[in-house]
Amino acid sequence: MYFTADQQGDHVTLALQGEWRAATIAAIEPSLDALALAGVARLTIDAGNVAVLDISGAWLLRDFALRAAAAGVEVRYDGQVPDQVRVVESTLGDSSVAALRAAMPGKPMHFAALGKRTLAAGRGARSGLAFVGELATKLVSIPFTPARLRPISIARHVYDTGITAIPIVALIAFLISIIMAYMGAQQLRKFGADIFVVDLVTVGVLREMGVLLTAIIVAGRSGSAFAAEIGSMRLNEEVDALKATGIDPMEALIIPRIIGLVIALPLLTVIANAVGLAGGALLCFYLLDMPFIQYVERVDESIGPFTFWVGIIKAPVFALLIAAAGVYRGLQVRGSSRELGRLTTVAVVQAIFLVILADAVFAVIFMELDI
Repeated sequence: MYFTADQQGDHVTLALQGEWRAATIAAIEPSLDALALAGVARLTIDAGNVAVLDISGAWLLRDFALRAAAAGVEVRYDGQVPDQVRVVESTLGDSSVAALRAAMPGKPMHFAALGKRTLAAGRGARSGLAFVGELATKLVSIPFTPARLRPISIARHVYDTGITAIPIVALIAFLISIIMAYMGAQQLRKFGADIFVVDLVTVGVLREMGVLLTAIIVAGRSGSAFAAEIGSMRLNEEVDALKATGIDPMEALIIPRIIGLVIALPLLTVIANAVGLAGGALLCFYLLDMPFIQYVERVDESIGPFTFWVGIIKAPVFALLIAAAGVYRGLQVRGSSRELGRLTTVAVVQAIFLVILADAVFAVIFMELDI
């Protein structure tokens, strides 16, 4: 026997005995599973007479106590909780959950998870607002303290995020414009309106697709790089070293990356627009037999006074969102390379989400302004 169960009314006392170790787990577990807890309100575990309790036995005992607590039974230990059980709970990081279950019998375990997620969301929102406030303060103070800028670092980030991204941005813009022109031609030629393919490509690329696709590419490319670089510096304690030497990490690491991307993304957007219009011209020439001169004239006619600037105005805002998401998640890295990979992924996903959300907001604003 490895335990005895003495029931008095709705109270059960479970007295452990014998050896609770890895070699006996197979024999103990069926007996525990068969222990009837129906109608039991309180369970007291007495581990004072157990001969051997190793980590495997403590793990089994802990799981049994959690199952009982989840079923609405108030679980307590007679005396102190065994050290081996404490080690298991501290290792798994859920000792507070076990205490919550014991303190609230009958409450489903998902309430504890909901509470933890709510608290984590509150801490995350507070941390994010603090970061945004500090970043805004630094950016606003730049015109008054230009000597604190780091032009060499900014130039390097313009090169890394802008110049080196030209090939992939140009390729994507070229292919997307061809796809747009082809799909538009397939439908418009049914009505003899081939000429409006030029309007579709021009307005679509200049107002939306050029800047949006460029921002998404940059989010996956540079946003992840920012998170990975700063996250690695966090793991190597380089950020702490900067603070120890009196250097503000916000000025040395964050501001140059943000300014560099804010400069680079509008330039990439202009390139994407030009390549996109060129791709539309090629497809119109080969598919619709439209001369380049006619294409250029139609492009000039379809461009309104704000068509080009609508896309360009979005670019710095998108760049600010992408860079902020990347550096913020990089600064959150703690403890392990696994956390670095997770937060890098989070940075990319959040950057793309923020870009699409901002684009939707711009669409509503421009519609209200009739632009």
